[in-house]
Amino acid sequence: MLFYMSKIQKSKLTVRVASSNDIPDLCELSQKVYGNDALKKEQLLAQMRHFPEGQFVCEYEGEIVGHCATFRIHDEVALRPHTWPEITGNGFGSRHQDDGNILYGMEVCVDKRYRGLRIGQRLYDARKALCQEHNLKAIVFGGRIPSFFKRKNKDLTIFEYLEGIKDKTIRDPVVNFQLKNGFEVLGILPKYLPSDKESGAYAVHMIWHNPIFQEENKSTTNMHRGYDKPVRVAAVQLQARKVDSFKHWMSQIEYFVDIAADYRSDFVLFPELLTMPLLSAETEKLSPFDAILKITTYTEPFITSMQNLALSYNINIIGGSHPTMMEKDEIQNISYVFLRDGSVHTQPKLHPTPSEVQWWNIKGGHQLQAIDTDCGPIGVLICYDSEFPEMARYLADQGALMLFVPFCTDQKQGYQRVRYCSQARAIENQLYVVTAGMVGNLPDVENMDIHYAESVIITPCDFPFPLDGISASSAPNTEMIIFADLRLEDLIISRNSGSVTNFKDRRFDLYTTSWKN
Repeated sequence: MLFYMSKIQKSKLTVRVASSNDIPDLCELSQKVYGNDALKKEQLLAQMRHFPEGQFVCEYEGEIVGHCATFRIHDEVALRPHTWPEITGNGFGSRHQDDGNILYGMEVCVDKRYRGLRIGQRLYDARKALCQEHNLKAIVFGGRIPSFFKRKNKDLTIFEYLEGIKDKTIRDPVVNFQLKNGFEVLGILPKYLPSDKESGAYAVHMIWHNPIFQEENKSTTNMHRGYDKPVRVAAVQLQARKVDSFKHWMSQIEYFVDIAADYRSDFVLFPELLTMPLLSAETEKLSPFDAILKITTYTEPFITSMQNLALSYNINIIGGSHPTMMEKDEIQNISYVFLRDGSVHTQPKLHPTPSEVQWWNIKGGHQLQAIDTDCGPIGVLICYDSEFPEMARYLADQGALMLFVPFCTDQKQGYQRVRYCSQARAIENQLYVVTAGMVGNLPDVENMDIHYAESVIITPCDFPFPLDGISASSAPNTEMIIFADLRLEDLIISRNSGSVTNFKDRRFDLYTTSWKN
């Protein structure tokens, strides 16, 4: 007798926690559903950084066909009138509070082609399971009502429309679906999402009470999300000195990488315009423009050599900055971030200084993105960029907990601008700022003849941190390396329950920082 074993087939439809690998597909799905109002890559990444376990996707035969995003917030915020940009931090989920007792539903979208598969139902179930797993009081959100403005009777007010749904004289497929899922109506949220023309910018304020919530038990969420271990950072205050070759110059860089690694540092930061001393190896003096063209020829060996150092010394290197030739023969001042897993990330300087434009024709970049590392998300602001508060705020909204500021200043007043602005950024956004500057002189290199620096590692100003907000500082104009252990969990605690909570207390009803495409 023959026995036939049936093959076990993989599940066709699954709901799982979203990951950064899903970002391209999520952007495509959001574009299908919302068009010009689609979520951007930076917003989706930020949602995952702020509350990774609260983002879900639904996959059908390997294709992402549904997505929902959540975050935690306190009931006194979630239950009072609000708008979508206000409560979601303009879509970044940056108002997430690790100790929040409400799970807020920021987003649900489903591919129209698969609506018969009850994908919305599955995503709602995932939210309820998360709410109960973390012992939260309720789920709250503002629900769209696209059918409201489709009705012929234009004299019907939004309140009459809602009453009609409650007494079942009016059928609204979206609101009825939510009521069927156990949600209750709290009221109407006017001007909830101004771009939602179909709903007249209205939303229905909805709540689902967790039936197994226990007041006496604390939430089971890991408030610190792996941030309970200190992160050791090093900043190199490097002396600009004459070199005779690229190999000679790299030996100086490796010396400090070796020291930082010996002290078990997770990050080492180098100053802005790190590669400019290579121009001292030239046999003839170059004009400023010829000099900057020459330095761009070192891009490939610089990237390869620094990448190898990060791998071999097992350390994350923020390689200051290096002038790089871009498309259309445009030169930008780029910070290269070499992670110890071998990956390389770039952050251009967005605001070249007047002297950079005049002497070297440097152009400003166009992207500002947080970078995920094995020690949490970071951001890089090159020198002058630290003097524009919108830049640090945008990175903090994306989830950055540490900012690295490589700088190169000629006189003390220029240094003080970077120093004081960096301290302001740390206080405004309740994050750490690490700075590193160049010292010494290069008499034969135009526009790099003198330097002034006092490198510092900056903290917010509150009880968990040093009284003056400085964790480590260098001697003025002296080549040296400084270290500090930074506890990211102190930032999380400070943001949620510090003496002041700047990052949480922003008035999203009055202002936001948004990024033009």
